[in-house]
Amino acid sequence: MTVIVNTESSEGFRHSVQIDDHQLFADVPVSAGGEGSAPEPHDYFDTALGACKALTLKLYAQKKGIPLTGVTVEVKHDNSQEQTGQYALHVKLTLKGVLTDAQRNELHRVADRCPIHKLMTTSEVTIETHLSEGPFSQ
Repeated sequence: MTVIVNTESSEGFRHSVQIDDHQLFADVPVSAGGEGSAPEPHDYFDTALGACKALTLKLYAQKKGIPLTGVTVEVKHDNSQEQTGQYALHVKLTLKGVLTDAQRNELHRVADRCPIHKLMTTSEVTIETHLSEGPFSQ
């Protein structure tokens, strides 16, 4: 899987994002000089966490026979201290279905074990950026 991000016009900040057969868009808010026509990169960062928790819970519940019928994950961030290296994410889980307290507690624990949560909190991520005249190949 390769993510390809392309500038849509030389005047604006809007970019297309191609992930295999899926197309998304990114922009910056009007307050930062953009059009506000699409989510900004921080939104996708936060979205990755919310989507991972929801998908992880659905997969786990299905595997364990837990009658989870749906999940709503609300993610809010506080980036007021980002310049000092702190970025806080606040997650609210709503579990749907006829669940016991024990099942709800189990799912709550599982949500914090989703791969993106682990990546964001326990992994050392390395990023290598290369300048290229043409398409990236490896």
